[in-house]
Order: sequence, then structure tokens, then C-alpha cells
Amino acid sequence: KIIFRHYPLAFHVNAQKAGEAAECANRQGEFWEYHNVLFTKGQADGTGLDVSSLKQYAADLRLDTSKFNQCLDNGETDGVVKNDIAAATAAEVSGTPTVFINGVKIIGAQPFANFEQVIEAELKK
Repeated sequence: KIIFRHYPLAFHVNAQKAGEAAECANRQGEFWEYHNVLFTKGQADGTGLDVSSLKQYAADLRLDTSKFNQCLDNGETDGVVKNDIAAATAAEVSGTPTVFINGVKIIGAQPFANFEQVIEAELKK
């Protein structure tokens, strides 16, 4: 089972709103598709993650833009992202990516072999 948690870093401009947008897309069953667009088109400096771009991505994915825009404009998913931040803080996450496999923390971009080693060890338990 894969669980995605948001952890918008303060220096990533528009990251909070992008997380909210992904959760608005999630309400329409399109989280992963929207997530992929964000990571394809968005940049760490906030380029491609402004509100108008976030709304355009929803339109491009053929989401119900009326519902999506209302969700985003009203901050309906702000709490989801903030709860994820609180959970990350409690788990002592300090940056991204951080991955947990059955509670085993893997910090930073790692080669597949590192994940494979943890997964194999956890499967043997």
C-alpha cells in the first residue's frame, strides 16, 4: 500500500497551494494523474505552480473545473496538507523525499537497490 503525504517546504514557492490542488483533484479520483502533472510541469522556484496554472492542469485532465476551482479558491483542502505537515514533523521528517517502508525511514533520493534491500528485509519478517 502506498500512502502519499504532502510536505511542502517553505522555500518552494506555491508548494502549499500545489498540495491543496492535488487534494482537490483527489476528490475527483485523479490524485496521481494530477500529481504527475505537477512534478512534470512545476519547478522548485514555483514556476508552473501558480493558481492559474493549477487550474489549467485540472482543465487539461478534464476534471470538473467548477468543483476544482471552488475547492482550490476556498482552501477546502488546506487542512489535509497541514495535517500531513504535522505528521511529518512528528515523524522527524526534515526534507524531501523521505520514504517510510513499514516504519523504516529512507531519507533523500536513493538508488533502487536501497529500497529493494529494505523491502526484502521487511518481507522476511
